[in-house]
Amino acid sequence: MKKLKQLWSNLRGSFWFLPTLILAASVILAMGLIDVDTSGSNQWAERWPRVFGAGAAGARGMLSTIAGSMMTVVGVTFSMTLVTLALASSQYTSRILRNFMRDRVTQIVLGIFAGVFTYCVIVLRTIRGGDEGAFVPNLAVSVGVVLAIGGIAVLIFFIHHIASSIQAANIIASVADETLLAVDRLFPGKLGEGLAGDENDQASLPLADRHWQAIPAYQNGYILSVDNAAFLRLAREHQTIVRMEHSIGEFVVQETPLASLALDSPPDKDLIAEMQAAYSIKLYRTVEQDPGFGIRQLVDIALRALSSGVNDTTTAVMCVDYLTAILSRLTTRDIPSSLRSEEGELQVITIGPTFASLVAESFDQIRESAKGNVAIMLRMLGALQTIASQSASPTRRLVLREQAQRIAELAGRTIDSPHDLARFESRLATALAALDTEPCL
Repeated sequence: MKKLKQLWSNLRGSFWFLPTLILAASVILAMGLIDVDTSGSNQWAERWPRVFGAGAAGARGMLSTIAGSMMTVVGVTFSMTLVTLALASSQYTSRILRNFMRDRVTQIVLGIFAGVFTYCVIVLRTIRGGDEGAFVPNLAVSVGVVLAIGGIAVLIFFIHHIASSIQAANIIASVADETLLAVDRLFPGKLGEGLAGDENDQASLPLADRHWQAIPAYQNGYILSVDNAAFLRLAREHQTIVRMEHSIGEFVVQETPLASLALDSPPDKDLIAEMQAAYSIKLYRTVEQDPGFGIRQLVDIALRALSSGVNDTTTAVMCVDYLTAILSRLTTRDIPSSLRSEEGELQVITIGPTFASLVAESFDQIRESAKGNVAIMLRMLGALQTIASQSASPTRRLVLREQAQRIAELAGRTIDSPHDLARFESRLATALAALDTEPCL
């Protein structure tokens, strides 16, 4: 199942899969309409001569023009897509390119244009003049004209879509929506009042006397996903404990420890292969099991916006706003313990995100890049206050309070204007008061 999900994710992120399906549909449509025309002889031309009454030469010329035009439009569409990818990479971050490649609209548009071209070519080859035994598939030719007109409408829509998709607001919102979906999928449970479901103390576990056997990584790359069910099954079958050495999203080097097993003797080749098969390692990160990567993309966009060469505070503020939405969702969710057990027996020790680590991932680098930027500091204080209003967990509220104190320390060092400093201190007092007050949930 894990491999099927990964395959589907790869297919969705490709420019060829959906266009290929549309291409196949156009071939089926063309062949089907030709069969209808063959069985119906010239009844279409006789019944509606103004609509279906083209001769062989006219039909050939019309379909040839449509086919040539569609190939020109395909070239234009590819050029527009590549320009968009280049602009997005340079203006925001290269890590969002995969989001553009997964865009269904772009894939469908490419498929439609290529499909119309293929349709016309197939219908074109069936047209015969008088010397060859005259045959003009009038219905198929007319549908080709309708498809060409539809292609013009699709091109106009695609230009509008491209213009909208490269706007900062749409890019940031798209990344945030994908991350929120991952949060809902990975952490569906609501956090109980006053609990902190992601605080795990592994130091007290009686594991020091265990002999740990390393499972090496089978290639270089980022850990995309892990099969926790496979970990539990292997731990149960071999009466051992599986311990992850790297979390999802981390980079691993080939032949370095990927995981460890509590065994007295080295594992055999079959067990090593099964453990390695439970990991999916690729050249890039994805959001599916790694919401931290979605946060990373938003942080990268904010850092690019705050750089001296760009100096776009508004875009950075938008990133902080959407990070606030993500962390507000996370603070209400129960992040599972890193310890997995069955019947009271510890079997798997995972490495997963914690609320503190995700807050640090969201704000630490933005804070350091916002030296002297009052607007960003004030917005971050507002973000912490908003997140705290959604959580009754003392542990998580303490994490947020520590972030507010770090922002205050930075403001004291980098804000020169007494007026701006007074504004910040007033906002800080409000935020700290809210962080110290239990919300009414």
